Amino acid sequence: MEELCIEMVHTSPLVAELDEAQKDVLAELITCRNLKDGEVLMSEGEVSNELHVITTGSLAVTRDTGNGDWVVLHMLRQRDMAGELGFLDNTEHSATLRAIGPTQVFTLSRDKLEELIPTHPLIVYRVMRAIVREVHGILRRMNVQYVELTNYITKQHGRY
Repeated sequence: MEELCIEMVHTSPLVAELDEAQKDVLAELITCRNLKDGEVLMSEGEVSNELHVITTGSLAVTRDTGNGDWVVLHMLRQRDMAGELGFLDNTEHSATLRAIGPTQVFTLSRDKLEELIPTHPLIVYRVMRAIVREVHGILRRMNVQYVELTNYITKQHGRY
């Protein structure tokens, strides 16, 4: 299972701009974690400096409803990143991530990545670009959903 995790590091969107030698350097910094069904990877309101990439399985992005229950907002699948914003700016997580079935992630801590700044600044730059590209993609999808929801509510454009 660990071999699959290391292989996923080499093929993940996080390393899309890295050459093989740079991928090897980054792979030395990651840790792999296996989650059981329902296990929480990160909790709403917590602060973490870790970025996770799903290697196998799925994570449910959930929010607490206030009465002890939770609702699923989104599902993250293999190769998806999780915890990007907290990794970048140390803010509280806005949702809880729960494993749906057995799930494996690889994790990169911001502290370990920052250790590369003096010796491998290009790796750090390219990894950060990949993270920003992921966040930008999420924002784009949210904008499309917002427009579709607004059109549905106002019954505009004849599609609803």
